[in-house]
Amino acid sequence: MTNRQLIQLQGKDAHSFLQGLITNDVDKLTEGPIYAALLSPQGKYLADFFVFADEDALYLDVASDIAAPLLHRLRMYKLRADVAMSLTDLHLHRGLGAAPDDGWADPRHPDLGWRAWRTEEAGADDVDWDALRVANLVPETGAELTPDSYILEHNFEALNGVDFRKGCYVGQEVTARMKHKATLRKGLAQVQITGDAETGDAITQDGKPVGTLLTRAGETALAYLRFDRATDKMACGDASVSFKA
Repeated sequence: MTNRQLIQLQGKDAHSFLQGLITNDVDKLTEGPIYAALLSPQGKYLADFFVFADEDALYLDVASDIAAPLLHRLRMYKLRADVAMSLTDLHLHRGLGAAPDDGWADPRHPDLGWRAWRTEEAGADDVDWDALRVANLVPETGAELTPDSYILEHNFEALNGVDFRKGCYVGQEVTARMKHKATLRKGLAQVQITGDAETGDAITQDGKPVGTLLTRAGETALAYLRFDRATDKMACGDASVSFKA
C-alpha cells in the first residue's frame, strides 16, 4: 500500500498532546488502535487517521496526500510540549480475516479486515476496498472526507471515530452541538444507482439539486444528500438514483 504514511510521535507529552487535539479518546489505546480526526476550530474536517501505540511511541496511520500538511499542523500546536514528530519509512499491509501477530483489526468496522506496518513494501492484493467501504458506509480521505466536511455527517460516530465523553479537543463544541440536534439535514448515504454517472455529478430531484454522487461500486454508491429533499426517485446525469434498500 503506497497511499498511506505513518507519523511517529515520541516524548513524555505525546499522549496528552494528542488527547487535547483529536476527536477520539487516546486513553482507549490500552485496548487497541483507535480511529479519529483532527478538526479546525470551526469543527470542520482537516484529517482522519488511525492511532496506535507501540513501545514508547504513538503512531498516526494517515493518507499520504495529507501526511505532510497534518505533520505541519501538529507542529504548530506543539508549543512547549515535549513531543517529537516525524514521518517513518514503514509500509502499510492490509488483508481480510484474522489479523496477523504484527497487525490489528480495523477499528471502524469488522468487515474492513486488518492493518499492519512493515519494513517491506506490500504486494498487490485482489480486495476491492472501495466496494467494502461503500457496502459499509465508510468515507475515505479526499473522496468523501474533504475540508468542507463535518464528521458527524459522514458516519464518524458509527465508525467509532469520535468520543463525546473525553472532554475538550479542537472543534469539540461544534461537533457536540451537531450531536445534540434532533436530526442531521445533510449527510452521507448509501444509494442504488442505475445508468451512467460519474463521481462528482450532481444528484437532482425534479431538476433541483439534492446532493452529489461520490464513490461508486457497481450499482451501489455513496452520496452526500440533503435528506429533506432526497426521495426514492432521484436522477444523476442519465442515471436513476434511489436510497439503498
